[in-house]
Amino acid sequence: MYPEEMVRPMQAELTTAGFQDLHSADEVNNAIKSEGTTFVVVNSVCGCAARNARPGAIMSLEGAKKPDHLITVFAGVDKDAVNAAREHMFPFPPSSPSIALFKNGELVHMLERHHIEGRPAETIAENLKDAFNEFC
Repeated sequence: MYPEEMVRPMQAELTTAGFQDLHSADEVNNAIKSEGTTFVVVNSVCGCAARNARPGAIMSLEGAKKPDHLITVFAGVDKDAVNAAREHMFPFPPSSPSIALFKNGELVHMLERHHIEGRPAETIAENLKDAFNEFC
């Protein structure tokens, strides 16, 4: 588990943008199964989360179409919440960071770490905006 003082600013980057930070499996399961679209960011302390994933996720919300629900879980901090999110992301293997879009509880779009690492935040945002335009 990472120290809270290290993680707090990384969590705040997403919660300030409107994401709800979830800490339990029940919270995650209820959020993902909600009616409409649910945007999930598996947050991480790694450099590609800071440089690419979090900024890309936030930039993606600047479009006309947006998901109904925004949630985040933090890998290495909230084990039960992260495991629940990853169960819904099957058949994709565990990946941190990762970004997923669900519609009425069904996974409809997924970005794994290898889709995030080394790609500019703007490219990630455009990918997500395309998914929002299709599914939201």
